[in-house]
Amino acid sequence: MVYRFWCGECGFKTPWLAESEGAQRQLDHYNKQHPGILAGGHVETNRRNPQGSRLGGLACLQAAAVLVLLLIIAAACQR
Repeated sequence: MVYRFWCGECGFKTPWLAESEGAQRQLDHYNKQHPGILAGGHVETNRRNPQGSRLGGLACLQAAAVLVLLLIIAAACQR
């Protein structure tokens, strides 16, 4: 899931990120722009693309499966 964190003090918002990275960027923003104020605001979930950057992981898994299949075929041809 990917998230966008909004500042409760100004119009700052993070890009769509993993939850931990977005939370860290929001905290960094508060420490720099609003020192002494506890981080607030709200978190938005990307409903149009809920997987976000995880699609790259899926492609990697598919590539690994193809490589394993090719190795099995190559091993079978050597016998």
